[in-house]
Amino acid sequence: MTVETPNGEAVRLQRYLSRAGVASRREGERLITQGRVSVDGRVVTELGTRVVPGRQIVCVDGEPVEPGSLRWLAVFKPAGFLTTRKDDRGRPTVYSLLPSGGDDLFHVGRLDWQTEGLLLFTNDGEVAHRLLHPSYRVPRRYLVEVEGKAGGPEARRLEDGVTLEDGVARAEKVRVAAVKGKGRIPASQIQLTLREGRKREVRRMMEALDLPVRRLVRLSFGPVELAGLRPGKWRDLTSEEVHALRAVVGLRESDGDT
Repeated sequence: MTVETPNGEAVRLQRYLSRAGVASRREGERLITQGRVSVDGRVVTELGTRVVPGRQIVCVDGEPVEPGSLRWLAVFKPAGFLTTRKDDRGRPTVYSLLPSGGDDLFHVGRLDWQTEGLLLFTNDGEVAHRLLHPSYRVPRRYLVEVEGKAGGPEARRLEDGVTLEDGVARAEKVRVAAVKGKGRIPASQIQLTLREGRKREVRRMMEALDLPVRRLVRLSFGPVELAGLRPGKWRDLTSEEVHALRAVVGLRESDGDT
C-alpha cells in the first residue's frame, strides 16, 4: 500500500519512525501492525506503507512525530552521572551535559553512574538498535584500573572466558600494566575489548578475578574514539564516523528508504 501523497520522495513508514527517533525499524513494524500509527488521520497497518516526510502528518498513539535531521553526539561521561533523562531523587544525569536540543536524542546503551568515558547519543533509531544488538558484535574498548597485581595469568583468563551468572564473558586484545597504587597497595591497568555489552560486564569480570575496580573508562564504541574529549564535554560526530558506524552494522546510506 502507498498513501497518496504530493510529489516527493516517499520512504517506508517504519523508516520514517526510525528517523523520528520513535523506534528502530523492527520496533516500528510492531507499532504499525498493532494499529498505533496513523497517516493523515487514517490508521495504517500495512508494512508496505510509504510516506513523504514533511508533506504528511504521522502520529503514534495520536501524537504527531517528525523526523528531524539526523544527529550523533559523543559525550565524555564523568563519574557521578546517571544515564537517564530524569532522576526522581534529583541526581545529575547525562542529559545535563548535552547542548540545546539534546533532550530529543536517546543514549546508545548505558554507563553506570561510577563509570566514565564515551557515550553516544542519536536520533537514528535503526543504527542505534543494531549497535546494541549482540548479533552485530560491535567492539567496545575499556580501560580499567584495579587494586592488586595483575599480569599474564589474568589476561589469559579474560581472553579464555570468565564465568558470570549470565554465561561466559570473553575479552579481546587484553593488555595489562602495573601502575602506582595508593600507599603500599599495588595496582594495575587493564585494557580490554568486549563485543556484547552486558550490564556491568567489565566490573563483574573483575569481581570474578578478585580485582577491586578503582576506575573504569570506556575508550571507544565501534569506530568512535573518546580521545580528544574532556570529561563533561561533547562533540558532534564527523560524517566519516557516522558512515563508519553504519558500515559496522551493515547499513548503507540508502538502506531503509526503498
